Amino acid sequence: MSTKRNIARLAGWSIVIACLVLALKTAAWWITGSVALYSDAVESVVNVVTASLAWIAIRISHRPADKGHPFGHYKAEYFSAVVAGVLIVIAALLIFTEAASALITPHTLQTPLAGMAVNAVAAVINGLWAWRLISEGRRARSPALSADGRHILVDVVTSAGVLIGLVLVLATGWLFLDSLIAIAVGINVLIEGWKVITSSVDGLMDSALDDEETERIRHTILESAAGAMEVHDIKTRMAGHISFIEFHLVVDGKMSVADSHAICNRVEEALGHAIPGANITIHVEPDEESKRDGLPIGK
Repeated sequence: MSTKRNIARLAGWSIVIACLVLALKTAAWWITGSVALYSDAVESVVNVVTASLAWIAIRISHRPADKGHPFGHYKAEYFSAVVAGVLIVIAALLIFTEAASALITPHTLQTPLAGMAVNAVAAVINGLWAWRLISEGRRARSPALSADGRHILVDVVTSAGVLIGLVLVLATGWLFLDSLIAIAVGINVLIEGWKVITSSVDGLMDSALDDEETERIRHTILESAAGAMEVHDIKTRMAGHISFIEFHLVVDGKMSVADSHAICNRVEEALGHAIPGANITIHVEPDEESKRDGLPIGK
């Protein structure tokens, strides 16, 4: 199965799993009346919405380039992740509202053990799925898939904290702890939403590849560009799961077009192995265009 199809399939299954987990957490809240379990269920509502957005964005991002979008639709995933982050923040505000109300008028929990057991099952399902999404998102360089997985992982941590907190409520009889747990959940959700928004906006701003990949690109060019004289102005950027690489390659001004083209083909092939799926642009220049800060290429 191709990477594109696999990503789309995982995004589709995320919707199904998010709905299942939401049903379980809603049942846990309904059984107990716990505001902490309510906060956990609200976060799962966001999971359903963000999974749906991610599925739509991934399908759009994998469309081929067209006349209106000659560089492709790769950034669609970043828009999805930004919307997901905003929804996470809204969920945190809803949690704060409900927790404040329950803090003023606390109420006794009903059949708490049954509700906690249901919630624990939902947390296990979420944990396994988050691990799968994050692993696949990193491998396929899919921002939407990774953002969905990170949010679900936070949901798992949230559920664990809620369950621990409810154990303390049962052990001490301090009902106000239920509301305090919900507030703590809300703060955690708020922080995660902010992280998703900032990382996605960074992607929309055409952030460069990380230092490790940049060094790999530089090394690959120097190793594969025999026959050229110098490389300079190496620039990189990320757009969804695609890496864009651009640089200037200096050759002898007397070199034929065919020979310089052969060097470029060799460099592009090497970079394609070093950075799979990269979009590469090489500007060939004569030797009088060399720069003082250029990198010399051994012959």
